[in-house]
Amino acid sequence: MLVLLLLAAFGLPGVAWGQDAATSLHALLEEAWAYRLQEDPLYATYVGEHAYDALLPSVTAADQERRAETWRAFLERLQAIDRGALGLEDQISHAIFETQLEGSLAGVAYGAYRIPLTSDGGFHIGFTWVPDQMPFATVGDYENYLARLRAWPGYVQQHIDLMREGMETGMTMPRPPLEGYEVTVASHVVEAPDASLFFAPFDAFPSSLPENEKVRLREEGGKVIMEYLVPGYRAFLDFMVNEYFPAARTSTGARDLPSGEAYYAHLVRHFTTLDISPEAVHEIGLSEVARIRAEMQVVIEEVSFEGSFGDFLTFLRTDPQFYATTPEAYLQEAAWIAKRMDGQLPKLFKTLPRLPYGLAPVPDHLAPKYTGGRYIEPAAGGREAGWYWLNTYKLESRPRYILEALTFHEAVPGHHLQIALAQELDHLPPFRRALSLTAYEEGWGLYAEWLGQEAGFYRDPYSRFGRLTYEMWRACRLVVDTGLHAFGWTRQQAINYLASHTALSLHEVTTEIDRYISWPGQALGYKMGELTIRRLREEAEAALGERFDVRDFHDVILLHGEVPLTVMEDLVRRYIAETLAGE
Repeated sequence: MLVLLLLAAFGLPGVAWGQDAATSLHALLEEAWAYRLQEDPLYATYVGEHAYDALLPSVTAADQERRAETWRAFLERLQAIDRGALGLEDQISHAIFETQLEGSLAGVAYGAYRIPLTSDGGFHIGFTWVPDQMPFATVGDYENYLARLRAWPGYVQQHIDLMREGMETGMTMPRPPLEGYEVTVASHVVEAPDASLFFAPFDAFPSSLPENEKVRLREEGGKVIMEYLVPGYRAFLDFMVNEYFPAARTSTGARDLPSGEAYYAHLVRHFTTLDISPEAVHEIGLSEVARIRAEMQVVIEEVSFEGSFGDFLTFLRTDPQFYATTPEAYLQEAAWIAKRMDGQLPKLFKTLPRLPYGLAPVPDHLAPKYTGGRYIEPAAGGREAGWYWLNTYKLESRPRYILEALTFHEAVPGHHLQIALAQELDHLPPFRRALSLTAYEEGWGLYAEWLGQEAGFYRDPYSRFGRLTYEMWRACRLVVDTGLHAFGWTRQQAINYLASHTALSLHEVTTEIDRYISWPGQALGYKMGELTIRRLREEAEAALGERFDVRDFHDVILLHGEVPLTVMEDLVRRYIAETLAGE
């Protein structure tokens, strides 16, 4: 009793008295979730919590340190809870939350917040999603939106201050990926409010709003866009062009950043969710490149092509038969592929999400620096579907033979199926339903490409080569990402490697390499995740034989939400043991 009283008096972390481990964990997770929503109003909107819709986050350096102190306190409390005393899902939650907290603290320690950009992303791009994520049903909803637009210049200035700190400390984006980047900012410096994508809510009022309010809000919306939103983007554009571009570092590798080698080693572990070194990842990549190259050769021989491997890649990149002539034709072909796959899903899955998805081109203000396609997940509980974005910019660089693989990755059975299903797992705590782990999420996307074979696709040899070139692309990422950030590769060396091993267009090769340069480690999650899923499936098939049901296996992978790869291994082995014990 004396010990307990002393602990309580000094406020030391531990399990609350009279509570079991599960109760303490649930209370901590609930408190931490509420704290996250309060600290990041944009994230709150994204996950369907609208109590903070009038606000933007505060992201000053002092805010970063203040949050880090809170995360340390959460981590101490979490580590005082006995994980072994928890049930299965709570053990998973404990492990994931611990990893999240440790990763967030490391990010602050390394000063990662001083680079709030990637070659095709950034805080200013994320803000363009706000009109689609906020509700617009009442006058109050519109007033919240206007308040956010008014707060935009201050939010921009906070990021500029952080980036200036980065310029002083050597924590900046490399210069090459910034070439042409100004289009992502300049697109929002418009001459009239109705030319801004932020004006869209004022063009489509709900019928329930009184006419006088529609007139007032439309007028106020135009005024706020021109007096707050546009000046905020203009200030950021001036900063980027006149200060940041000239000061950006000329080196490409993360190892050239402060504490760069340790920082990159952390990023490798973070994005793969594995305790693995850059050197080991590099060797795995080289092995995969060799294996896939042999499979590619089989396809080349099947089509009786005469010439070298490089000649075949040139043929694929230049022959008009492989390219759509209009954006509409390209989109229609992708839509046909997607609907055909929709019809195959019940053969592969027992559990499917309720939420549908749509297909749309990448917006013009993003397309020149954007990847070939992406899944845009909706805000939880909103009125939006998921969206499969397809890049129709420079159609001569968008080959049709990759459309099956790209569609399966971004739509179904890839990101839409997995993410929409995760949002519907009501038995999980909110932070797990909204979780995004690259190795799991992108590993599943790459596995979904491979799964297309099982659903009867890739019958055309060029489409099969397209799938292999996408797999090779992800294997090459293991080589070039570690090459750039751990082994001193140049940008051109990385471009040459990716271009010589895949049938990606040279435009896409360049944009991809710039993405890896600007986002160290992220590209590693795809192949490392897919290798893990396929290895675990092979393990389950070998152990269960005729008792193996791919739909059960997919339930095991999907119905716990996104998890680290080490947790996935435990779940699959548990499934194998339970299936064997039940027979």
